[in-house]
Amino acid sequence: MELSVLNIEGKESGKKVTLPAEIFGIEPNEHVVYLDVKHYLANQRQGTHKAKERAEVNYSTKKIKRQKGTGGARAGSIKSPVFVGGGRVFGPRPRDYDFKLNKKIKVLARKSVLSARAKENAISVLEAFTFQQPKTKSYLGLLQALSLNNSKTLLILDGHDSNVYLSSRNIPKAKVVTADSINTYDLINAERVLITETALPKIETLLSAKS
Repeated sequence: MELSVLNIEGKESGKKVTLPAEIFGIEPNEHVVYLDVKHYLANQRQGTHKAKERAEVNYSTKKIKRQKGTGGARAGSIKSPVFVGGGRVFGPRPRDYDFKLNKKIKVLARKSVLSARAKENAISVLEAFTFQQPKTKSYLGLLQALSLNNSKTLLILDGHDSNVYLSSRNIPKAKVVTADSINTYDLINAERVLITETALPKIETLLSAKS
């Protein structure tokens, strides 16, 4: 697929690039996309939830009443889960939600989403650019020039650019990442994927693994 390279004013620069078919032209595999998104979301979970169980409640272990003759059930300690403030039965414990996912599956998932975006004509290639200083107004001007004011956008740069990143940080629907940190979840959520001309070779190198 051949695309015209746009400048930050939203106009064609006169240059064209060819998106490699092995990355942007494959048949999408929905199942590996599901697995990679599930893996990404699992890694976002901190797993720090915790409830005190009977052995961890700081109450007296003194028997609160005699065992028989009270007309009620036996109760050995106020730590019992049947009392208010007692320990919780089978409460949540800290855990790691991560699971193993092969690298080839991750690569295939990213290729699948990029190919789907290419078929939807939802990919634009921009000339490499930067801002003299971080200003939200500068990034809003870029989005306005591309007619993407109200769209969810993902801008992929070849490397970290503080001015561009900080300029986009206060815009709710805009996200900026580097070519080596793209993930399937961000690609799916974006209505328009913006790739700088210099980031394309890096994406091609990173996703060149056989899947």
